[in-house]
Amino acid sequence: MLKKISILSLSVLLVTSVAQAGHHHKATAGGGFQGPGAELTTVQAALNMKDDANVRLVGHIEKSLGDEKYMFKDNTGEIIIEIDNDLWQGRTVTPNDSIEINGDVDKEWGDKTKIDVDSLKMLAPLK
Repeated sequence: MLKKISILSLSVLLVTSVAQAGHHHKATAGGGFQGPGAELTTVQAALNMKDDANVRLVGHIEKSLGDEKYMFKDNTGEIIIEIDNDLWQGRTVTPNDSIEINGDVDKEWGDKTKIDVDSLKMLAPLK
């Protein structure tokens, strides 16, 4: 009987440990998927994509529009992007910096199409 209680107690302990390890998992900043489905696209193409489509764009931020919104530009056009403050990770980005953003197309009725940015990567300064 004591052996059964010990085995049962050990099983409960292991299950609890695994559950807590999964529960306390911290998401790390940066990184993400690269491969099929994560191809580079353009602002012009993103403007014509469906709501919630995943996009990866390279360009630069022209200006701040306030409230975590910015005007992003590449060689094909401009689009509003929304970058949560925690994604900056202490980095300073200027209009002279080339960046890569990953995010989702956000089309709201009566509003301009924008990109909700999930990650931001600094590239080389613009020439």
